[in-house]
Amino acid sequence: MNKFRFLPLLLLLCLSAGLSAQAIPVPLTDIRLYDFLDELATDGIIELNEATRPYTRRQVSEMLVAAQDRDQFLNNRQKADLDFYLNKFALERDTMPDNFVQWTDHNTFNLSLADPQFSYMTRNKVFKMQLRPILGMDIYASKKGAIIKRWWGAELNMDIAHHVSIWGSLRDVSYNGSIGLSDKYFPTAADKRNGAQITRPGFLNNLSGVEYKEANYGGDFSDSKGGLSLYAWWGSISLSRENVRWGDAWHASNILSGRNPAVPQLSLQLTPVWWFQFDYFHSWLVSNVLNPNDYYVENVLDKNGTMVTDTAYRPQGKYMAANMFTFMPCKWVHFSFGNSIVYAENNPQAAYFIPIAFFKSLDHLMTKGTGTQNQNSQVFGTITVRPVDHLKLYTSLYADEVKWERFKASNPVNNPISYLVGFDWSGWPLKGLSLKGEFMRSYIACYTNSIDALEYTSNSYLMGHYMGDNAQSTSIELSYRPIRGMWIALSFTDDIRFNQYRYLRKGIGTALEQKPFDKKIFRNTEFAARLAYEVHPNMYLRAELTYNNAKGYDNTDEYTIPGKTVNNKPVTNKEIGEVLRTAQGNLNAFAPVYLQGKNLTAMVGFSFGF
Repeated sequence: MNKFRFLPLLLLLCLSAGLSAQAIPVPLTDIRLYDFLDELATDGIIELNEATRPYTRRQVSEMLVAAQDRDQFLNNRQKADLDFYLNKFALERDTMPDNFVQWTDHNTFNLSLADPQFSYMTRNKVFKMQLRPILGMDIYASKKGAIIKRWWGAELNMDIAHHVSIWGSLRDVSYNGSIGLSDKYFPTAADKRNGAQITRPGFLNNLSGVEYKEANYGGDFSDSKGGLSLYAWWGSISLSRENVRWGDAWHASNILSGRNPAVPQLSLQLTPVWWFQFDYFHSWLVSNVLNPNDYYVENVLDKNGTMVTDTAYRPQGKYMAANMFTFMPCKWVHFSFGNSIVYAENNPQAAYFIPIAFFKSLDHLMTKGTGTQNQNSQVFGTITVRPVDHLKLYTSLYADEVKWERFKASNPVNNPISYLVGFDWSGWPLKGLSLKGEFMRSYIACYTNSIDALEYTSNSYLMGHYMGDNAQSTSIELSYRPIRGMWIALSFTDDIRFNQYRYLRKGIGTALEQKPFDKKIFRNTEFAARLAYEVHPNMYLRAELTYNNAKGYDNTDEYTIPGKTVNNKPVTNKEIGEVLRTAQGNLNAFAPVYLQGKNLTAMVGFSFGF
């Protein structure tokens, strides 16, 4: 019975912690809610920690209640939006939602028909649940053809005794089109290793990553998320599969973008005081690298009907640990810093489950003395400043590797880092009007590694900024919220990829000496007009018109690196890992045929859920 000796202590801690709302994450895809919270923070109505997302439903509910206490500073549209979202998070405030066309007893259950969902709460409020269907369709059309995206599923949230949250969702998604989607639209490329085929993303765009089950009519995938969380007012510990975004950003973060497929993770969040938050997770990544020493053997029949054995290789284990410390000393400045490590071992390593740790130091302890290659560690930080109401300034820095002597002007070697700066001017001179801008640059070899299993990826999707290394991205958006639930935006994005280098261990030093942002190999510019309207909670209508121009540039020339020789022979750019392609080759590498060249694409869609 000794194994249960900790249960009374755990129950005592929970019961003495006070009541709090659900620790269920709000999906990053609920963009309009996140935008509204950003607007309130930039207007000086609430305080917001933008360094780590997703927020929990408890956190959002508390922010909405804080805004309600200062509603004298809101205009009529903001008050309407606030009432709308307070109703959306009614269960978190121990009340039942009030929806249009509903069957309810106002105390324990609510069945809504117009915005489909079922809500239930016991009279003593110790058990709450909400069930929503998920259904949606987007139709894309251009001169190259039409694409229909359809999805369906369900989402269930439960809260028990104000200290345990359980949630889950399933989305089954399919694409159909008459233009050969399997080889022209989806961002995958075949890679055969050890006799097996792996699909790898190959295109540079800000779409969420998935593992497609391709077919000649298009592609399918399913996305199951969920988790279990134990929580109190001071923090939570969770086992979940969710997307994570770290680093303040509007267009795309350069630390953790949340773009890669969600991965299982054990996470910890602590908020013991109002001015400090600590976040940690250990996740199980998908390496997409086959382990030649780990395989199944099965019996199969060959073409002659003879029983033979076949080998099915298993993927290499891949994991990630990361932490982030956020300090909020005053309302107008927040700063965060942390570190992470991507490691590939047969099993998770206990050392990386230590939340408050400098992982590179642990890595040296466990690998340096053996003479083996270190794991892949990173450091990062983000600063958000609101010097005056209506203005937010922010910057994020991600460092794959740093040597201080490289910052000297006399040193030709660059550090493989990525930096991002941005601003948000909101609510003045017109409430609901917002102007945002963001600029990102990543240097050569940032995010990459000489060992495939140690790259900063999961399912082969980059976990940092989608443009990768030796690249830059510029984004501007002007948006307006004229009425409750409606959002209109005009945006411009300019993405440029420069010389691409493979991470060759013996040649990476020379590659880092090359001039970054020197020669363009790919560029995509995009102008977009978007409209979204949340008719009822989680019920959206959308329309979009986008013009893009994707171009590739020729870089087939092989040339000698000045001053570099090996065994008295000159070193060429190809020998240090530069990838040489024709203009069309670069275009094919970074853009699907559907979006190559000049395109005008229209989209209309609707959804229940996200």
